Amino acid sequence: MDVIEQSAFVLHSRPYREHQQIVDLLTEHNGKVSAVVYTGKTNKSNKKGLLQPFSPLNVVLKGRSSLKNLSRIEASQKSYTLKGDHLYSGFYMNELLVRLLGELIACPSLFHHYQLSLIALTNQHSIEPILRKFELDLLDELGLSLDFSPIFEYEADSFYYIAEQGFVPSIDELKLPKYNRQHLQAIAQQDLSLDTVLRCNKLLMRQVLNILLGGKPLNSRKLFTKN
Repeated sequence: MDVIEQSAFVLHSRPYREHQQIVDLLTEHNGKVSAVVYTGKTNKSNKKGLLQPFSPLNVVLKGRSSLKNLSRIEASQKSYTLKGDHLYSGFYMNELLVRLLGELIACPSLFHHYQLSLIALTNQHSIEPILRKFELDLLDELGLSLDFSPIFEYEADSFYYIAEQGFVPSIDELKLPKYNRQHLQAIAQQDLSLDTVLRCNKLLMRQVLNILLGGKPLNSRKLFTKN
């Protein structure tokens, strides 16, 4: 791993040894990185103040093992200020990245899309289109892009999504969500102007991500249900 200064965001942090934390970072050049950082002996440590989600950072990482050392950290600009459900949406994106991204795999395009999503959330744009776009970008990065071609090739009114098979016409009755063909076509064409299409897209992405997460729930989703 080259020792370079690069842009980064804190996705998650947790206590480690005395006066140390382990932080999960999304970095511009190295993708998701776990690193140890010395936070100092006082609560007034500047580093502690910087180790917050949604703060654009410049960092320098060192070390040959998978667990790096965060040798330098500084703010590159003001933090993005998220509120209410827009804040919870940011936590949701962070948790997806922590749970699904592999370590030390460069993903500059996803890093860029993540930052654009934070800007849109800060500006209080509609949450659903932001999250659905981010989820699709994440699937693309994981090499798991959805193949929508069957919904244009088959004349069925509705389809199932089946893991490792993709979209199949709903000929047989299965205990799976059933998706309207026109709604799926609108999603494929990135036309999310109708509420019915947004609801379909949300249900579809929840199913797909649930498969990738092994059925284990996301803690960030609980934040939405409290309001």
